[in-house]
Amino acid sequence: MIAIIDYGMGNLRSVQKGFEKVGVDAVIADEPAAVARAQGVVLPGVGAFVDAIGHLRESGLDRAVLDAIAGGKPFLGICLGLQLLFEKSYEDGEHTGLGVFAGTVERISADVKIPHMGWNQVKQVRESPLFHNVPDGADFYFVHSYVAKPADASVILATTDYGGDFASGVARDNVWAFQFHPEKSGLIGLQILRNFGAL
Repeated sequence: MIAIIDYGMGNLRSVQKGFEKVGVDAVIADEPAAVARAQGVVLPGVGAFVDAIGHLRESGLDRAVLDAIAGGKPFLGICLGLQLLFEKSYEDGEHTGLGVFAGTVERISADVKIPHMGWNQVKQVRESPLFHNVPDGADFYFVHSYVAKPADASVILATTDYGGDFASGVARDNVWAFQFHPEKSGLIGLQILRNFGAL
């Protein structure tokens, strides 16, 4: 069973439906105990970094996330769920994240339309079980104004060009995270959810 973390923000039901479509059991979890019982954990999200990290800390779900990762459970971050895994965000001030990955989250600085919304190509930088049966250069759906800037380039799993390359996927050990929305990316996005479920 996969726990989709509910911290009061995001399109949780669409993520859950995505897993249902590929035959993977996923429940929406809003308390640490439910996360602890899960075999895999997903941190989705749409919205402001400061509100999200605040709710995670108030509910104790921040500790549940870190415990799940430390315990070796397969973990997937989606969109804001990727950004929350970094040390610091500069969205509406300066805010401390979960610190799973070293680096910062910063506003897209290129002279392009903000937010970055719609389909864009994802270039696979290295192999991953989550890219099984996913063609390199496939298009995925994005909605964001901020990007992660990893301090360690070795964690970058995929890049996307929007006024310059940014890290659209990161991974280390049992943690994977994507800036795009697999649950909104048609059959190719469902393949990523299927691959995660297979872990």
